[in-house]
Amino acid sequence: MISTIKRRYSLDEYRAIEEKAEGRSEYRDGEIVPMPGGTLKHSRISGNIFAFSKFLLRDTQFEPINSDLRLWIPEHRRGVYPDVMIFDGEPQLNAERLDEVLNPTLIVEVLSPSTADYDRQSKFRMYRSIPSFSEYLLVEQDEPFVERYSKQPEGWLLSDFSGLEVSISLDSVAIALSMAEIYRGVVF
Repeated sequence: MISTIKRRYSLDEYRAIEEKAEGRSEYRDGEIVPMPGGTLKHSRISGNIFAFSKFLLRDTQFEPINSDLRLWIPEHRRGVYPDVMIFDGEPQLNAERLDEVLNPTLIVEVLSPSTADYDRQSKFRMYRSIPSFSEYLLVEQDEPFVERYSKQPEGWLLSDFSGLEVSISLDSVAIALSMAEIYRGVVF
């Protein structure tokens, strides 16, 4: 039997590689994991959520950020790229790095077949270690369906939304996202 040895990377090595890379990769406590490319539906949905929330949150203390910025999760030594993050006030930089933040209030992941289980389970568990994190949206690509988790004193509450006629109340940022706006331009 032939065994292979996986190379482990220091955080500094990962950051140096990521600064020069054409594609993005997550850092998973020493392992560098390339991120798959998105689909047209994925891009439209995440773009719609970012643009619509940016419009709704103008002139407030909340700031949406797209997937270009890395979220550092210290407790799990992970660097990830959520599809959309919303911050209450100024994003807190990780050790003055301009490419890593620590404190989103709301995180949005548009689900892909290859990452849906990871986004729902392991990634959500890691996100919950972030003190400022209080709302999570998981958005399907192939049908108008969104799962919303909101932090409550007794734990996380799941609500789901189906169809283009409804809106999702986002308590953490005091806006409502219309499902029709989330899925604008998406053909099922």
